[in-house]
Amino acid sequence: MKLRDLMFVLPNLFTVSSIFCGFYAMTLVAGDAGPTQVYQAALAIFFGIFFDGFDGRVARLTKTQSLFGQELDSLADVVTFGAATALVVWRWALHSMGMVGVIAAFTFAACGALRLARFNVLAIRSPHGGASRFFVGMPIPFAAAGVISMIIAFQNAQGGDLPDSLRWPVLVVTVFLALLMVSTVRYRTFKDVRPSPRSAAIALVVIVIGVVVATQIHPAWVLVAYFGLYLFSGLIESALMLRRHFAEKRQASLADVVDEDEADEDAADVDEQEVL
Repeated sequence: MKLRDLMFVLPNLFTVSSIFCGFYAMTLVAGDAGPTQVYQAALAIFFGIFFDGFDGRVARLTKTQSLFGQELDSLADVVTFGAATALVVWRWALHSMGMVGVIAAFTFAACGALRLARFNVLAIRSPHGGASRFFVGMPIPFAAAGVISMIIAFQNAQGGDLPDSLRWPVLVVTVFLALLMVSTVRYRTFKDVRPSPRSAAIALVVIVIGVVVATQIHPAWVLVAYFGLYLFSGLIESALMLRRHFAEKRQASLADVVDEDEADEDAADVDEQEVL
């Protein structure tokens, strides 16, 4: 096998490793799994996020991007961040809630699949091949990160079974993340980030927030805090963009009204001159 052929295999190995992490997570929570197995499954998905984040970068670095790799990446995301994450959160918090818990976990997996299908369609239609400053809807790896960060933080900070009083809040968060995936809320891809005073200031603020959370609450909650920052940044930025859109639309409507009034005045002047 030639070196060039091996380079095409390399990014796909990262993708397959992500699938293995998802499959391993599902084997851990199959059957009567306890808190230890759930925690290990969450860690497996966390490593799956790591592999998923590097397969595309490796492909671009080695210039081995391919349609096969893109489709394989989407299938890997459905397995690891859709089905596996939904099963893990069901075993951790939703299994005692009957059919309501099953539907909530399924909603997460289904919305993840829908989000990936929409992303693939938009990538095909896009002249840039899907490269953009924003994701439309929360990416499924980030949604999975939100779920497993709660599991990792809880098991490190408290451990044991999840109290019944927290099961409904976890269900609400799970469904909310599912809906964010199929929403039109825009989240930054960070592909346009360049070293600058502004980016350095933002990075410093993020680091300070992490240090404060780690020292004042618990180090395990840093992941949750960072995910919360990303979640609310998309909501706030989308709200500002929507507000700007309505403001521009209102200004355009006012300009049209002014133009119509001026046109009516000009027509009246012409009629008056014809009468004279």
